[in-house]
Amino acid sequence: MNALIKARISESIKVKELMLADEALLIQLEMLATDCLTALLSGGKIIFAGNGGSFADAQHLSAEFTSRFLFDRAPLPSLALGTNSSAISAIGNDYGYDQVFSRELRGIAQPHDVFIGISTSGNSLNIVRAVEAAVESGIRTVVLTGQRGGVIAAFCECLHVPSSDTPRIQECHILLGHILCELVEAKFHG
Repeated sequence: MNALIKARISESIKVKELMLADEALLIQLEMLATDCLTALLSGGKIIFAGNGGSFADAQHLSAEFTSRFLFDRAPLPSLALGTNSSAISAIGNDYGYDQVFSRELRGIAQPHDVFIGISTSGNSLNIVRAVEAAVESGIRTVVLTGQRGGVIAAFCECLHVPSSDTPRIQECHILLGHILCELVEAKFHG
C-alpha cells in the first residue's frame, strides 16, 4: 500500500481527533449554529467569503443552505461574496483586489445577518478587509481559520482548526461547515 496515502489519511484523522477533544471549539460551533438560526428566524442571511480554495468552500457551504443539506426543505437565505465576476473585476480595478469582498458586503449586509469568513492563514487581505467591514457593520462575524488565526484573530472570533497544514485545515473547514449546516437545518425545520 502507498505510504503517502496512509500518511495523509492518518494526518487528517489526527487533526479531526484534536478538534473532537477541543471543547471550546465545539461550543463555539454550537453557538455559531444558534446565531445562524436566530439570524434566519429574524429575516437575516448567512454570508460566506473565502479566498482561493476557501472561495470554493464558501460557495459550497452557501449552497448547502440555499439548496438542501440532508433533506428537502425550503431554501435558507445564504450567499457567497465574490460570485458576481463583473463586480469582482470592477471593484478590483477601481478599488483594489483587497476590497472585492468588503465593498460587496457593505452594500448588502443587514443587521440580522451573520458573516462567516474562511481563511486558512487568517492573513488573506481581502478576507481581512471583509471581516473589518462586517465588524464595522455590527453583524455577527466569525472566521474559520487555522491554528494561528493570522491577523484576523486579533480582532475577530475565530474557529481555529488545530493545524498549520493548509490541506488539513481546508478538510476540517468543510467538516465544520457541514456540521453547521446540519445543526441549523435540523433546528430550523425540526
